[in-house]
This record gives sequence, structure tokens and C-alpha cells, in this order.
Amino acid sequence: MDSFVDQYSKNSATAEIRRAKEMFEEEDGMDAMWGSQAGFATVASGLPKFTIPAVPDPSSFLRLHTDDHADPSCRIKIKHGTTTLAFRYQGGVVVAVDSRATAGSYVASGTVKKVIEINPYLLGTMAGGAADCQYWETYLGIQCRLHELRNRERISVAAASKYLSNLVYSYKGMGLSMGTMICGWDKTGPAVFYVDSDGTRLKGDLFSVGSGSTFAYGVLDQGYRWDLTDEEALELGRRSIYAAGHRDAFSGNTINLYHVKEDGWEFIGNYDVSKMHYEGPNGVGYAYELRVQGKSSANPPPDATEVPAQA
Repeated sequence: MDSFVDQYSKNSATAEIRRAKEMFEEEDGMDAMWGSQAGFATVASGLPKFTIPAVPDPSSFLRLHTDDHADPSCRIKIKHGTTTLAFRYQGGVVVAVDSRATAGSYVASGTVKKVIEINPYLLGTMAGGAADCQYWETYLGIQCRLHELRNRERISVAAASKYLSNLVYSYKGMGLSMGTMICGWDKTGPAVFYVDSDGTRLKGDLFSVGSGSTFAYGVLDQGYRWDLTDEEALELGRRSIYAAGHRDAFSGNTINLYHVKEDGWEFIGNYDVSKMHYEGPNGVGYAYELRVQGKSSANPPPDATEVPAQA
């Protein structure tokens, strides 16, 4: 009975697959199946590809079933929450991220590793869809290694970020969700590039991506300068992620801190956001009372002394 229904039903999964196969066999239906000529050309050229859903137009299907603010009643509501940052200074690049993964308002995990170690000199951060970031940045690591074997030299940060940008641009409009920083040290010194799933690629000194990035930028803009010492730079990255984890509901749990130097990246440590609030990295917490101490006449520093008035 089930097979009879599947055979003649127009709405079952089997019927969808049957229609997709028929479209694939018709030359005129090829563009519609793959969503766009650019997307199909990429697949046809032999490059690595996604398994495309068995629907006539994947991008239209995604728009129909996900919340794009035009239809709040959509069945799939995609919300991404994270905070990642990276900045360059005289001593290298500091990369700091939180570890919370969310699905809407549900905290799916508190131990996500949002820094992808592409090679000993390159790091990538994850923001957006975890699967997209992990897949494409891992694939980028393969291509960076092939570049070394072909050219007998390490790939530059600029070239690695350009490769990733070109790669994801081929899938523009097909539902990728990715905002990443590619960070490393090459012949030109420390470098940071921002790359997202639209193919945007920006070079800069300081970037933060994610729902908590506004909080992180507030701390970064206050404390960033080129001539930071290593200790000051690491503390600035740690404190910026703490601020986002403390204020943003979709960021938090722990902080992962990395330092990229001339001889490669180094994992500095993992810090609990709640513990940072009360204890900080050195026993002095980031709590409100400590942050504002001595900043107003109502709350003077403990060792403040009155200056006698001059006649």
C-alpha cells in the first residue's frame, strides 16, 4: 500500500526525488535545478561540492522555509549567536573567541572550539553556521598544504583568504552562513583578513564578528593601539570576549585565547567567563565595582587623599 501511494502521490518525498531526476535528465532544467548558472558551473568544473537538495531551486526553497523577517511564521528560524575577534599589533595577532553554540534561544553547546587551526601559521575563526565554517576552513587547510607542496613555500595570509573568498562566492545565494577572520604571520608580518559567505574580503587591523561583537568593539576601541605589549594585547582580547559573554545572551561559557607570532600560533588558554567576572586572570575580577573604582567622586580610589586648598 505504501509503495502504491509513493508511486502516485504528488507530495511525498519519493515524488520530489522523482521530479528532481526527471529535471536532471532534461537539459533545459539544469539551471533551475542548481539554482543559478554560476553554481552549476562550479559543480560541473569538478571542484568539491555540496550534495544539492532534491528540490528544483535550493535558494528558493531556503527562502521559502526560513525566517527572512518578511515571514515570521516560517518553520525554520535561523539565529546565530557568537562573539569572535582578532587584531594585529606589533607582537603578532591575538585571536579570542567564546565557546557557546545556540539554536535560536536554545544553548546547544558550551564547549565549541571556534578557532580552526588551518596550519601552524594560520588560524580561522567561526561565526554563523558551524558546519559551513568548519567544512570550508578545513578544506582551505588542504589547499594551503597543496600550495606548499607545489611552490615550496608557505602560503601568505592574503592568498589563503582570497582562496576562501573565491570558493564561497561560487555558492552565493545558496544558503551559506559564514563570517570568519583568517589570521596569521607571513613575509609581510602579522595579517588579519575578514571573509564572509557573500565573498566579501577585507584587510584590517581589528575585526569582531557575531551577535556580541558590539560589546567586544566597545572594549577593543577603548584599549587598542599598535604598540601594545604581549601581556596587554592578550588581556585586551580576553576582556573583550568577557564583555560580550557577560552582556550578550547568545555568547559566553568560556574564552579561548590564541597568540600568532612569527614562529607560529600558540594556544594561550581557556578561561571561564563566570570565573573571569569574580576572579579575573590574576585574582582581580572584571566585576562592576572593580571596573568603576576611582572613576568618580562618589567612588574614589582607596588611597585617595585630600589636597589642601591653596590660599
